[in-house]
Amino acid sequence: MKYLFFLFLLTPKAYAEQYHFASINYLIEQEVGRIVLPEIYNRLGIKVTISPLPGKRAQQEAQSGLKDGEVMRIYSYGTETPSTIRIPTPYYHLETMAFIRADSNIKINTIKDLKQYQIVKVRGVKHTNNITKGMTNVRDLDTTIQMLRLVSAGLADVALTNTIDGLVALKQLKITNVRPISKSLDRQSLYHYVHKSLQHLVPKVNQEIKKMKETGDLDTLIR
Repeated sequence: MKYLFFLFLLTPKAYAEQYHFASINYLIEQEVGRIVLPEIYNRLGIKVTISPLPGKRAQQEAQSGLKDGEVMRIYSYGTETPSTIRIPTPYYHLETMAFIRADSNIKINTIKDLKQYQIVKVRGVKHTNNITKGMTNVRDLDTTIQMLRLVSAGLADVALTNTIDGLVALKQLKITNVRPISKSLDRQSLYHYVHKSLQHLVPKVNQEIKKMKETGDLDTLIR
């Protein structure tokens, strides 16, 4: 009997449902989502796996149904990707922050101020796409690390990314001559998205997020 109980403990948990979502690679907020979202689903008895992909590819695979959705995106993603459904309650947020050389005379107080500088951003990221829409002085790169190295070397004026993403990358690179401006340019909530074929997930996932917010479990998990 003890042997059977031991085998039970070693047996992987059986899940009635399993889903596969995409996240955007190399972004810190998405890494938070890769930790938090599986726990939300686990509480519902559902197993999820997550594949980090470049931003545009993540959107394409979620839109086509090759993936079951995306870990987290801003509100406007739902309008741009009508084959996905937004879980109504956000579970994280981001800030759009400009990073500049500490010894520069660059002054950015509003989004309009960006137009006079050479900007770099990560390809396929919605909040920086939106904030630079119509600007011609923007260059897309693959990672935050590439952006910050260019700004540090004086080869770009401004790097746009989420505040925590930039700060973590600066620490990782040990770059000391680049800093964020004094105030973020925007703050947006982040939502989980599922493919429209999985509409049945929406109410129960939304309810679980609300429950975890009310109990404080969500904040604890994010910290």
